[in-house]
Amino acid sequence: MKDSKIIKLLYETAVGRVLLKGLVHPKLSRAAAVFLSSKASSRLVPAFVKKNHIDLSYYEIPQGGYASFNDFFTRKMKEEYLIRNGGEFVCPSDGLLTVQPIDENLIFNIKHTKYSVKELLRDEVLAQEFLGGTALVFRLTPAHYHRYVFCASGRVAICRRIRGVLHSVQPVCHEHTKVFVQNSREYTVIENDRLGKVAQMEVGAMLVGKISNYRLKRNQSVTRGQEKGFFEYGGSSIVVLTKKAVELSGDIAGRAKAGDEIPVRMGERLEE
Repeated sequence: MKDSKIIKLLYETAVGRVLLKGLVHPKLSRAAAVFLSSKASSRLVPAFVKKNHIDLSYYEIPQGGYASFNDFFTRKMKEEYLIRNGGEFVCPSDGLLTVQPIDENLIFNIKHTKYSVKELLRDEVLAQEFLGGTALVFRLTPAHYHRYVFCASGRVAICRRIRGVLHSVQPVCHEHTKVFVQNSREYTVIENDRLGKVAQMEVGAMLVGKISNYRLKRNQSVTRGQEKGFFEYGGSSIVVLTKKAVELSGDIAGRAKAGDEIPVRMGERLEE
């Protein structure tokens, strides 16, 4: 059974929803992480590479190979293949991009599900800063590169972690539950000279053992393209909220089809 069929079974049937209660609990992801960080799990790497058509020549491979599946999953890309100088506002990760305006009620839509910025951030005052701005959602599949960078330069104003469950982030799941406001997530708010406040949020997902962000301090300066952290195993998402409405660069906008997610690369220029 394909992954998408399993997800539909879990979210669209009564039996599936009973099973789902256990599957979304963080304890399951922590247990999976223990195995996926073990030496034995390295045996899963060749089949995963083949299934997802991953070209390992783009990535750094330790002498002796990857020590575990998570060692492979959090692999680093070789410097020569990273996109640099893409602009002042860039894609924080590889992934599939959805862009929505934040309306006067501080709501944006993803796959026909309404998301409240206040619920997402758990901060009513901060949410008001993004009135009239843009929500950009980057969905990472297991085949994507799972390291991510800061989308903009600036001063760190807020770092916050919100505990939650771990739903899958596949599109069908958004039709049945508010994934982003229920899942565990972490976000950083950056004060950028041109864009104003920019919130960059990492959202965990089913079987993601950990969101591994590097330690930040308030008022610390960060640079666009600087590595922010990485996800361990599983599909994941990054949500970026901007105070200023964003007009996508012509290159990215040209890939858009009505209602479809847009494939993007980490470091690509986001704005004209």
